[in-house]
Amino acid sequence: MKKEFLLNPDITFLNHGSFGATPIPVFNKYQEWQRVMEFQPVEFLSRKAPKLLEHAREILGKFLGTSKNNLVYVTNTTTGINIIARSLKLGPGDHVLTTDHEYGAMDRVWRFLSSQRHFKYTRQPVTIPLTSKEKIIDEIWQGVSPSTKVIYFSHISSPTAITFPVKEICERAKKEGIITIVDGAHAPGQIDLNLDELQADFYAGNLHKWLCAPKGTAFLFARPEMQFLIDPLIIGWGWDPSLPTESHFVSYLEHNGTRDISAFLTVPEALNFYYSNNISFYRKECHSLTSKTNKELSSLTNIPSIYNEDDSWFGQMASTILPQQVDPDHLKSFLYDDYHIEIPLIRWNGLILIRYSFHIYNCKQDAEVLMNALSEYLTTHAEGKRL
Repeated sequence: MKKEFLLNPDITFLNHGSFGATPIPVFNKYQEWQRVMEFQPVEFLSRKAPKLLEHAREILGKFLGTSKNNLVYVTNTTTGINIIARSLKLGPGDHVLTTDHEYGAMDRVWRFLSSQRHFKYTRQPVTIPLTSKEKIIDEIWQGVSPSTKVIYFSHISSPTAITFPVKEICERAKKEGIITIVDGAHAPGQIDLNLDELQADFYAGNLHKWLCAPKGTAFLFARPEMQFLIDPLIIGWGWDPSLPTESHFVSYLEHNGTRDISAFLTVPEALNFYYSNNISFYRKECHSLTSKTNKELSSLTNIPSIYNEDDSWFGQMASTILPQQVDPDHLKSFLYDDYHIEIPLIRWNGLILIRYSFHIYNCKQDAEVLMNALSEYLTTHAEGKRL
């Protein structure tokens, strides 16, 4: 499948998790939409765009297991989470609970708003290695208090790549009247999703990562009974409560000024690529390669796996703890400069993690290149300096 992508063939690309990679036919469709827009911009943006976006939302909704009117396209998960967080009327006496596995930018969103609006924001530890769903939920609920209004957490965490038990957390929160907000940046395309069944109140996910849509393609989901809570981040022509519309949620958020919607309109082509190439089958192959790499790296470092040898905790992306003496900046430069490996090194809770992603363009040789490079580094380097 590597020939289907535009990736530099000289790079061992093990960082699909950061920005994804777009297949050639999907990228061609993206550029085709841009040319259609430039051919007659007024007709395209003023008269055709609403129906085109509605069609793209409808197709996406079928993939995600929800109605088109529960979805709106946004440029990234960060934007989606900002819309939700800024819309909720949180203030003194309220509490937002999250975990210590969250993406740094989203942590900053909540820290910023808590400093402005004076609600309490806490990061509840979820300990590793993982042992059971019940233990994760129990640890999260140790941070719940009578003032807890919101639980925000990742479906698949960015630093540790853990798949959290979303449905179980949402079910318990719903019984206790707590709003749930899920960061699904890494979920669409990597795991199966049915948003209506998950019961999350709000869910934001990227489509430019594992679904391989063009960069700047994501969605925001809100359950119908929760949509009244959402305010537009940008006030534009879509905001007018007096006008009849099929969905105020969509109209409020979709019409926010002139922008290139080509990436959103390319989602049906990305889904066509997903289905026609049987990507769900290759996901299993990628998972097997991820699992094998996780075991081999744990053996190389002699450090227990985050996942307690249970590979059901992750999909096509996993993280391994590296020895404490490793300088992540030096190692990252070594891997890229000496071995041409693109891979993230992450500082998390006092640990150094290396996170590896495998998608359909990867193969076992890519994993072998990584193993050889790390083996050389750990045997010939100490404390980030050449011996």
